[in-house]
Amino acid sequence: MGPVPVASLATVAREWGRIGLLGFGGPLAHVALLRELTVDKRGWLDAREFADAFAACNLLPGPASTQMAIYTAQRAAGRWGAIIGGLAFILPGLVLVLAIAAVALGDEPPAGVAGFGAGAAAAVVAVVVQAGIKLIELPHPRAALYVAAGAAGAAFAGAAVVAVLLLCGALELAWRARSQLTAALWPALIWMAFKVGALSYGGGYVIIPLMYGDAVEAQRWMTSQEFANAVAYGQLTPGPVTHTVALVGYAASGMGAAIVATAVAFGPSFALVMLGAPYFERLRASRHVRGFLDGAGPAAAGAILGAALPLLRALEAGWQWAVLGAAAVALIARVPPVWVLVGGGIAGLATTL
Repeated sequence: MGPVPVASLATVAREWGRIGLLGFGGPLAHVALLRELTVDKRGWLDAREFADAFAACNLLPGPASTQMAIYTAQRAAGRWGAIIGGLAFILPGLVLVLAIAAVALGDEPPAGVAGFGAGAAAAVVAVVVQAGIKLIELPHPRAALYVAAGAAGAAFAGAAVVAVLLLCGALELAWRARSQLTAALWPALIWMAFKVGALSYGGGYVIIPLMYGDAVEAQRWMTSQEFANAVAYGQLTPGPVTHTVALVGYAASGMGAAIVATAVAFGPSFALVMLGAPYFERLRASRHVRGFLDGAGPAAAGAILGAALPLLRALEAGWQWAVLGAAAVALIARVPPVWVLVGGGIAGLATTL
């Protein structure tokens, strides 16, 4: 028997939908809003349980803030709460992303839209680098090698970066246990979305290198500039970073592909949290799981940094480099990333007037 539900499904739909609509600022902002709601305002979870659940979600593949939305909704209103809360969190941003896709990825997007995207794409390079730096932890010298491997894999190996992450995790696990070591569109799109949802260890930003190799290099669904714009658009909308996969799906084959890619990408988070929540504590305590993720985690942080390189290559105009420099200065000055992206977009829009 699980915990007794403490909230109605209508309350979950309203409150989680509000966070999905207003949750600008990325995963950390989402988690802060969920904590404010479930711990500070409503008292549905205590602070220790929330912290433990967040730690467990960070050990799982996929977007941690989405998993926290599903977990907290399940704690508040049971299994149906998890489904309704998770969808309410995801759908507002998805609707905005699909609307942007329909305009920005059309055959002839308006000059202002293209300029705004190009400006935001320049600024997003600085945002991605900052996210990667924040995630880097070096508990031992090997972690620095994993960071470097992840960065090199994201920069030069394209879609094969997932193999780098898995290899780093396996190497760390082997190191710790060394004394006792015993090309059609739909398949390609679904495989890419599955990697985003089930293999993106390290949080939402890891999807950037996972998607770039497929979307730009292997399948050529998008140009480098269109992909950079898509990453920026994904950051400018509320909700999880994983929404960017919808833009890639739209570029591949329209609205249907965008919806399918989104469903495949978010599906593992629902399954992992709803089925695995009772085992979170045991997962956190497992030295084997901890060992694997202590290898894969630093590699994932490095992959986020490496993802900045293909985004950087997409900058074609001189003014975009000026926007990138200004964005870096703004982030150092602690300007919220969403405002940095909006500022970059406005600068790009100005060049079209």
